[in-house]
Amino acid sequence: MRLQGNKRKFYTVTEGVKAAAKYCAYQERCQSEVRNFLQGRELSSEEVEEVIAELISDNFINEQRFAHAFTSGKFNIKKWGRIKIRAGLKAKGVYETCITEALNSIDENEYFNTLTQIAQKKAADKYGGLPLETESKNKLFQYLLSRGFESELISETLHKIEQSTKND
Repeated sequence: MRLQGNKRKFYTVTEGVKAAAKYCAYQERCQSEVRNFLQGRELSSEEVEEVIAELISDNFINEQRFAHAFTSGKFNIKKWGRIKIRAGLKAKGVYETCITEALNSIDENEYFNTLTQIAQKKAADKYGGLPLETESKNKLFQYLLSRGFESELISETLHKIEQSTKND
């Protein structure tokens, strides 16, 4: 291994496996992230695939585990909706079966409660509370869409919120 600029260059598959294993041990990684990490380290594409195969066999890379960790983090911490999470996983090249299984692991009640909390907080902070005028309601709807929530669920949530404020 030798330093060139700020990048470490690897000349053997063994060095590549060692570095990539350390990279994967730091946090969950998918194949495309590891592939990007290994590019530019003077390994041929065949050698990169060999490194990835070895990391998969040693369970350093597991697409299903990555999909679950990504989904859990983006939903629980960043409060993303399923659409945005799916797009993020697809962008990383995760298999559709892994994506579907990871998204199905999100609890429906928790998902709906999260959407409701985000909508109520945004309405209170930005639009002066509920009920909303049509223009504010449309902006809130667009905001929730940008967070990755489904339009039908947003409509249902906003309707329930408005009904509860009318009953108060």
